[in-house]
Amino acid sequence: MRVADAPILVHNLNWLAASGVREVWINLHYGADTIRQTIGDGTAFGLNITYVYEPELLGTAGALANIADVVTSPMLVVYGDNLVRCDLGGLTQALRASKAPLALALFDRDRHPHTGIAGGRVELDDLGRVSAFVEGGQSPSSLVNAGVYAASREILDFIPRGRAVDFGKDVFPAMIVEGRPPAGWVMDQDGFCLGLDTPESHAAGTALIAEGRVSL
Repeated sequence: MRVADAPILVHNLNWLAASGVREVWINLHYGADTIRQTIGDGTAFGLNITYVYEPELLGTAGALANIADVVTSPMLVVYGDNLVRCDLGGLTQALRASKAPLALALFDRDRHPHTGIAGGRVELDDLGRVSAFVEGGQSPSSLVNAGVYAASREILDFIPRGRAVDFGKDVFPAMIVEGRPPAGWVMDQDGFCLGLDTPESHAAGTALIAEGRVSL
């Protein structure tokens, strides 16, 4: 899927490479052959890319369990249908400082450019740990999950292998119940999160780019 002058995935890979990432695993399902042909082995980006194909989708967290044998600490998880910009070094530092299994990048609906697609609010306690996820507007918090995480290998303790598991619906609530909540990290002032997985949100993101409100 293209936005501005290139596919969303190309924008994300360029961002990761510019941030110092060198090893990338891409989870595939629909359009797998097209993605492989378009992206290649990563040489064009200065990356080493490995592909993992899922015959049946295993959810946002189940995809990470697919590569459990090669997960290192810290590892970044980036949702492929978002365009996000934030300081990945700051996110990784937040993970280390918190000693939590995972740190979430958060954007503030009132301050950061976004496309309105993400409605779930994230509430933080006084220590900056995630205390609740609330769908819809029934929350005083304006913070929203940006779909970018820094994770340690410990996160695999919360992800059963071989079945569908979702970070927001399954993993994060389980972490809170077990007293090992994720850390929340609010992205820097120049950050943004453009969810682009509906025609309406794609149009909104394209408009933000065209107006110069976000820069890729």
